[in-house]
Amino acid sequence: MSASKLFTPNARRLLLLACLLLASLALAMIAACGRSTDTVSPGVSPAGGNLPTSGSSVVLVGAGDIGDDGREATAKLLDRIPGTVFTAGDNAYPDGTDADYAQKYNPTWGRQRERTKPTPGNHEYNTSGATGYYKYFGSLAGPSSRGYYSYDLGDWHIISLNSNIDMSAGSVQERWLRADLAASNKECTLAIWHHPRFSAGKHGSSTKSQDIYQALYEAGAEVVVVGHDHNYQRFAPQTADGQLDRQRGIRQFVAGMGGASHYSFSSPIANTEAYNTDTYGVLKLTLGPGTYQWEFVPVAGKTYRDSGSGTCH
Repeated sequence: MSASKLFTPNARRLLLLACLLLASLALAMIAACGRSTDTVSPGVSPAGGNLPTSGSSVVLVGAGDIGDDGREATAKLLDRIPGTVFTAGDNAYPDGTDADYAQKYNPTWGRQRERTKPTPGNHEYNTSGATGYYKYFGSLAGPSSRGYYSYDLGDWHIISLNSNIDMSAGSVQERWLRADLAASNKECTLAIWHHPRFSAGKHGSSTKSQDIYQALYEAGAEVVVVGHDHNYQRFAPQTADGQLDRQRGIRQFVAGMGGASHYSFSSPIANTEAYNTDTYGVLKLTLGPGTYQWEFVPVAGKTYRDSGSGTCH
């Protein structure tokens, strides 16, 4: 007996509809398996809106040493540069108090608060426990009063660290960093903290972050951004002990030109590729799949520029 005689016309129509429904469900499941998602690392709230997803270039822009004389001029640069804003510490002078944030930071860089990923500096800790910083930024600063956190931005993993607390090998922060790096599935990594591992400026190079730098180096990180010295410096890729390493080294930027009075120096140190000691500005980083571009953007009336590009390890 033929199949057509086994079913009535109504039954055949129902069978056809059921087959179409099953085929649609199968296609939907296949599409879901191949869809990429944007993630935020454990313990981090994605406050400030949705972060860009993988596969496209994103902008990370900011500076350190902000809340002083040049803060309004650099804030105007941010008004016209889209993307995620970072701070590299010393955001509100002189002591990072509630009043300092309300009177100096909030009217200027605070215009971009909801798209800012901050980092604390030593001036924040002039106030006990950096309470002004944590109160002002709230969940944007990561877990309360800890001072370090991470998030994904496009194809990059971004880590904000706290150089005002223990960063040595075996410390809580260093062990957290190693676990965070191991859990990341991003090809490219950038870290931000305040005190520079390498600098020719007034404060000079600091060994307190050497173990953190080493952990990042071992994980194949690309870029470190710091502040503290009130100038701009760009270094060639280096190891944690300052050896030139163009294959796997980390490129460090000193981006302390956010608004505090300038620190000059007469001679750059080893592996310095560019520097400026008299221009306020912001560091604009365009982060793409496997690549990054940097640009020093000066305030109005200034002409110093620095730009270039690199690839991920």
